[in-house]
Amino acid sequence: MTTQANAAPQGAPEGPLADLVVVELGTLIAGPFCGQILGDFGAEVIKVEDPRVGDPMRQWGRSLPKGLSPWWPVIGRNKKSVGIDLRKPEGQALARKLIAGADVLIENFRPGAMEKWGLSYESLAAENPRLIMARVSGFGQTGPYSQRAGYGLIGEAMGGLRHVTGEPDRPPARAGISIGDSLAAMHAVMGITMALHARERTGKGQVIDAALYESVLAVMENLITEYDLTGYTRERSGSVLPGIAPSNAYPCKNGEMILIGGNGDNVYARLTEAMGRPDLKDDPKFVDHASRGANQGELDAFISEWTSGWNLPELLALLEEKGIPASRVYRAPDMLEDPQFAARDTIVTVEHDVFGPIRMQNAFPKLSATPGRVRWPGPPLGAHTAEVLTARAGCDAKALANLRAAGIISA
Repeated sequence: MTTQANAAPQGAPEGPLADLVVVELGTLIAGPFCGQILGDFGAEVIKVEDPRVGDPMRQWGRSLPKGLSPWWPVIGRNKKSVGIDLRKPEGQALARKLIAGADVLIENFRPGAMEKWGLSYESLAAENPRLIMARVSGFGQTGPYSQRAGYGLIGEAMGGLRHVTGEPDRPPARAGISIGDSLAAMHAVMGITMALHARERTGKGQVIDAALYESVLAVMENLITEYDLTGYTRERSGSVLPGIAPSNAYPCKNGEMILIGGNGDNVYARLTEAMGRPDLKDDPKFVDHASRGANQGELDAFISEWTSGWNLPELLALLEEKGIPASRVYRAPDMLEDPQFAARDTIVTVEHDVFGPIRMQNAFPKLSATPGRVRWPGPPLGAHTAEVLTARAGCDAKALANLRAAGIISA
């Protein structure tokens, strides 16, 4: 794993978005993750935060080592923190000045909040016609639900993900991460890049309306169409996909689990060879994709009986030799020790003012000519207020002092 200071070749470009200025408003995950991705690929991301407490992500997490959240260095990375009180007219005026010189504006407040502060797209675009505004919300900017509060779990439920996640005899489970928020952020980034391309032709910006529930629905494969054509409603199926076999988690010795994907005909033949069970290859119950799917439980029982006699490392080596997709179930310690992660700099080390060297995921995907990178971790609240307001809002030292004294900007 590399130290991030050495992660980019000397003189390499700072990323494909290095000529973009992004103003990020909003809090928590959906809007800020969108800003994180743009910052990873070189955009100057100016994060406007409440000058008193900042983004709640600064305090989120299971634990707070040294009183700080381990989440903030990741989601706040590559951003400049500017503390401005958007609830005061003076703060709104400062935000307008920053947005007037920006390419992209990100916000994830409840629909109507920006308009209440005099920051509607129409008024902002009147000053900056090239402005692209990404609006991330639970239900979108229109429709009867638009004014409802909508966190990620609500989008996951309404988009269909929660219903199909978990064991069939238990309540719906969550994915273990804020997947609804992250999907909305990624769809917002896709919208921004599309709008940037369109702006090259038209010279004008536009609004991206990214709803959490629609972003979740977008990855739900054929869920709607299958019901529409056949009346089948997809249900929870635990660790398997119904009709796709073998493809499951199987037990090994010492309580460890292995994931094996052997559902293709050729791969399945190699798996039966590795198992020493050529009879399973020609058995009419398992001879092709459809029959294996129809007899999924019985086949998984045979495989589980076989894998339970192996230690995980030896079984992984055998399956790799036979060309059968297989993996341990990775946790953070496994990732930090894995040679594939190391070879591709999947995890990088970044210097933090309080924590010292910290490790986090790199910028993805990898671009051959203009790669993204982590330039710095999430900064202290208001660390760039003076710098940004001086350069982009025309504030001199006296104006900054007055704004601090009035509580409009961070001290």
